Amino acid sequence: MDPLTEQQIRSSFVNCTKGEAARLKLPLDFSELPWEALDFLGWVDPGAPLRAHLVRRDTDGTPVGITLRVPGTSRTSALKSSVCQICLTGHAASGVSLLVAPLAGARGREGNTVGIYVCADLACSLYLRGKRQPKLRAGRYEETLTLAEKIDRARTNLDAFTARITG
Repeated sequence: MDPLTEQQIRSSFVNCTKGEAARLKLPLDFSELPWEALDFLGWVDPGAPLRAHLVRRDTDGTPVGITLRVPGTSRTSALKSSVCQICLTGHAASGVSLLVAPLAGARGREGNTVGIYVCADLACSLYLRGKRQPKLRAGRYEETLTLAEKIDRARTNLDAFTARITG
């Protein structure tokens, strides 16, 4: 992903107000992000831990930002595992969260939302590339797809989720 400026990020959000976008906190390590290893930028808001944000580039290169609600802490079993619906990385149950996004426009202002089970730290790109390892008791499963095919699949999954929000 090509690097984004703070202004590009703040102006990209499709499902929150301009005021909410102006108040969100960028990732603490924003100046040190590994942009070349990211397919999208995702983070939990350091100033509001029940909020997460995701910014990706549309097919024409335009940044599209989505704000998400993070569930409060819940007790999960260490024996169960879950799979992210974007990158299909398996995690211990606590490594995947159901994040909920208000729909864009009037439907979102009426309270309509859509959810997705995703890596709790929104680091799908790093898991795909092996730069971060999930905490999974049984270990990772091996796929026969190439890295490029896995990245394409994750982008397709993220595109479908974004389309549900903006559609």
